[in-house]
Amino acid sequence: MLDVSHTTVSRALNDSPLISPATKKKIVETAKMLNYVPNYSARSLVQNKSYNVGLIFSTIGGSTSPDFFYETISGVTLAMEPGYNLVVNGVDSHTELDWVDSKRFDGIVLVSQTDKDDAFIFYAMDRGIPLVVLNRNVAVDNLVNILSADRIGAYNAVEHLIERGHREIALIGGVPGFQATTERREGYFSALSDSGIPIRGDLMADGDFTMESGFSAMTKLLSVGVSPSAVFCLNDEMAIGAMKAIVNAGYRVPEDFSVVGFDDSKFSSYVTPSLTTVRRSIAEVGRVGTSSLMSILNGNQVDAEKIFIATRFIARESVRAVG
Repeated sequence: MLDVSHTTVSRALNDSPLISPATKKKIVETAKMLNYVPNYSARSLVQNKSYNVGLIFSTIGGSTSPDFFYETISGVTLAMEPGYNLVVNGVDSHTELDWVDSKRFDGIVLVSQTDKDDAFIFYAMDRGIPLVVLNRNVAVDNLVNILSADRIGAYNAVEHLIERGHREIALIGGVPGFQATTERREGYFSALSDSGIPIRGDLMADGDFTMESGFSAMTKLLSVGVSPSAVFCLNDEMAIGAMKAIVNAGYRVPEDFSVVGFDDSKFSSYVTPSLTTVRRSIAEVGRVGTSSLMSILNGNQVDAEKIFIATRFIARESVRAVG
């Protein structure tokens, strides 16, 4: 039909610079007219590529909330180029790392929550697999690291409570060892210290980022007789659990206890009262990281850098002024 070789057609459909623009235009138009669909399996064999991108979480268990999971995948898929497949897995789903190889993955987006992932990072890098790390500040110089400014976000949330007269502010923490827990807790500590408010261990209870743990932690705080006027929860799911525990104990939000969460999950504006929280764009972290990975896979030089995505405080109905 076009009187060109198979090689010329293949090069044109893969946007090769070896084919003239006029010939390339004719081939692409003809392919569209014939409803041509590329055979990605054959292309993978010829180009020695899998066309798989790994989206690997520290864990895909209970401590990775459904909303976090959904937002991350939304951002990643937004930046993925056509023809690539997304393969989702968890580091803790395997006892060994031999499933991580360059024949299985062209590149990897690692959503890291703990320094236990460092072994995975070095394993992938040693095998020459392009890698970007999201969500955790890693002590590795030669890779792209995208994360949200959680410490500043937590500081702003607690500062908001202090500005409204709260002095006894409880903390419901997250999974020990997760960087989200550490960074947000440090923001809480800094805001209290900068205002001259003592840090009290009896106003702290551990959770694991689930609603159930927020409920249990708040129930514990209420049962030991402490009387905070406000509670800062390190994510929205725990905040919802804490609000349920407060209501079950016969109290009201915010009349008796003000509650602040973190993440601005989709449900936070629909609960009653609507939840005051900190918005961090998980999807944007995923999008920026994946864009960098796509650029690397396209053969571009991408500088190793740390990029912090800003958070934003969202004031709603679950906080009241006191004093």
